[in-house]
Amino acid sequence: MTLDLAPSSEILQTLGHRVRAQRLAQGMPQRELAQMAGLSLGALRKLEGSGQSSLETLVRAVQALGLVHELEDLFVLKRQSIAQMEKAEAANRRQRAPRRKST
Repeated sequence: MTLDLAPSSEILQTLGHRVRAQRLAQGMPQRELAQMAGLSLGALRKLEGSGQSSLETLVRAVQALGLVHELEDLFVLKRQSIAQMEKAEAANRRQRAPRRKST
């Protein structure tokens, strides 16, 4: 499934279902994952069912499943050209976003 044009609710639900699929693939009951992640059973059920959760809940579940490496490339700048590499390098040095010019 491509998430490019999906509404945020659908993206959240897809992520929740992926967490559930990973848990099931590891043969782990919800209660066990919730305990390992330091989450309430309700929070885990909500994450898996609708994807509605805090970012911390998602990260805790991913950690408990041993899948933190899956987050490594999340939001990493992808450099495809020399110009993009130079722009990314300049962005890494910059401490603040540029001010908008008033018109």
